[in-house]
Amino acid sequence: MGICLALGAFGAGGLLAVDSFRSSDEPCDQMPTDIATSDYALDFSVPAGLMPDRRFDGQKAQLHVHRVQPKYQHGRCAQTPVRAAVLIHGRTVPGPVAFDLKGADQDHNKLSVQAGLAREGIDTFAPSLLGYGQSTRFKDGLDDPDNASLRAFRSDGSCAFAEGCDRTHNPVFPLDQQGTKLSTNPLAGQRYAHSSKVRFAGTDVWVRDVRQAIDDAIAKAHPTDGKVTLLGYSLGGNRVGRALYANNPNPLLPKSSDTIAKVNRVVFLSSFYGGTTEESTPSGGFVSFPLTLTDHQGTSDGWKLASGTTEQDCPGRIVNGSQDETWKELMQQDGRGRDWGGTDPHHPAGLNRSPTFSTYGWNSTVAGQLTVPALVIHGIDDGVLPVTTSTTLYDQLPASMQNKVLVQIKCASHTLLAEGCTGARCKPPASATVYGQAPNTTWAGPHATLNAALIEWITKGTFDGEGTGKFTVDKSGVVHRQAAATG
Repeated sequence: MGICLALGAFGAGGLLAVDSFRSSDEPCDQMPTDIATSDYALDFSVPAGLMPDRRFDGQKAQLHVHRVQPKYQHGRCAQTPVRAAVLIHGRTVPGPVAFDLKGADQDHNKLSVQAGLAREGIDTFAPSLLGYGQSTRFKDGLDDPDNASLRAFRSDGSCAFAEGCDRTHNPVFPLDQQGTKLSTNPLAGQRYAHSSKVRFAGTDVWVRDVRQAIDDAIAKAHPTDGKVTLLGYSLGGNRVGRALYANNPNPLLPKSSDTIAKVNRVVFLSSFYGGTTEESTPSGGFVSFPLTLTDHQGTSDGWKLASGTTEQDCPGRIVNGSQDETWKELMQQDGRGRDWGGTDPHHPAGLNRSPTFSTYGWNSTVAGQLTVPALVIHGIDDGVLPVTTSTTLYDQLPASMQNKVLVQIKCASHTLLAEGCTGARCKPPASATVYGQAPNTTWAGPHATLNAALIEWITKGTFDGEGTGKFTVDKSGVVHRQAAATG
């Protein structure tokens, strides 16, 4: 057996070995001594019939993956398990920005989820799904500004404009963004007909991506149990839930049971939930354009609080500079969108491009057959998806499931991954200890609670030492078990 060194992260300098292990009498490390970041692409061809626009059938595409992994200066001790996690992003923000945001909180703790997990020995993979970040968007898809929305059809269904008209089935896909967002840059006062006239994707398009990301993570990380922990954030929860649906009838996605067998635990973070089991056309039809756009303010709206809670109730929640850093990193990921938007033709303001889609496959029918142990986490003050969504999701998991946990965090919004805490509220009562932190410390904020919860769930399958139950984290970071409902 090796001589194991329990060094803290960054505890030693020099040349570092990435995920190698020692089985001889040479020194080895039980804990990582550093972390390493890498980016790469996964190649694939679009299966015929998977995307709504058949023009993309068979086209070659790539998924961009952002990996943050532990490093061991003396090699990993043989008895130290290898763990891996695949992190699936939401509706508008791609993997690297959502899960590896640069910057630190008020106490100089890093905000990055991936870095926090890697320092605890967890190898993390954050893909940008098709249509996001540096993954393929297609020349006649999201790379074409003409595929942003046009003005609406008349009430009788006719169109008054030569370039065409549009419809939308969801307010998150607003109409006439060619006029409101792109008029100066790059369309120079004109509107143009679309090269693609349907939604970019349905949920199953991204289920394919999730499957490929899982297989890639297992092949690269070689986890000890041969499995990954799968996390779905926001709309990513819908994609993950569908990926774990054993009865998915899509013939292009056979053998869902094989995917389920590769996942040891799942996390639903601020997850979208509800709707139909299979794709169902709305009465007015699906959205008729593939590209939607978000500006800096629209991105910052992810931090908005639910009605009834104010910033005065939660001082320090928005970490200084975190919204601007998010936008900066989004523009780094979007080489085309950064040259769009604004009212000055010489100085584009930048726009974040994302796809339109239909959602299905994550409701009581799907949740009710889930077999993978599940952690559900949500901000109590989420102004994007209400916290009741998480309660409903948890309650609709199988009653027989013995390993399921609900955690709801006070003073946490939809963007709790990057939220902090300042002032007197962060200091717990003398008799209490902040979850995941040393005794006699003040709460670092929701981002710290999330990281601690993920580490405990991935490594032990528990939260605060418990394998099942409902919990609240108060505005000082202290855990309270929710009282059981009485009939």
